[in-house]
Amino acid sequence: MPLSEHEQRLLDQIEQALYAEDPKWANTVRISDPRNHYKRRLIKASIGFALGIVVMMVGVVMQSIPLGVGGFVVMLAACLWGLSSWKRMSGIGDAAPGPGAAQGKGARRTSRGSFMERMEERWRRRHDER
Repeated sequence: MPLSEHEQRLLDQIEQALYAEDPKWANTVRISDPRNHYKRRLIKASIGFALGIVVMMVGVVMQSIPLGVGGFVVMLAACLWGLSSWKRMSGIGDAAPGPGAAQGKGARRTSRGSFMERMEERWRRRHDER
């Protein structure tokens, strides 16, 4: 919903007051792009993943199970962090469902059936093809 003229003027006045009070901070906030934030997080996650590989390999060479498991956990956490950043950076999953889309788990189950029903249907189709 667009802003009215009055609201737009108020917003401009607030912005000018902010620039007058702290121009460095206001400029930093204004030019920052959320995608840059997620790119930095993705780079940090990649470094964490590489660090996890190194820790895991050191644990294998030293035959230390806790160190190897710790390295794997670091790798897994970095991978999950990086994937979430990548999803947010690329905008995957941000699209809202349309007005006719099914809402919630119950609506999805009625249209496709439960997991077990789908597996049973696949099993029946395999036996019918023989």
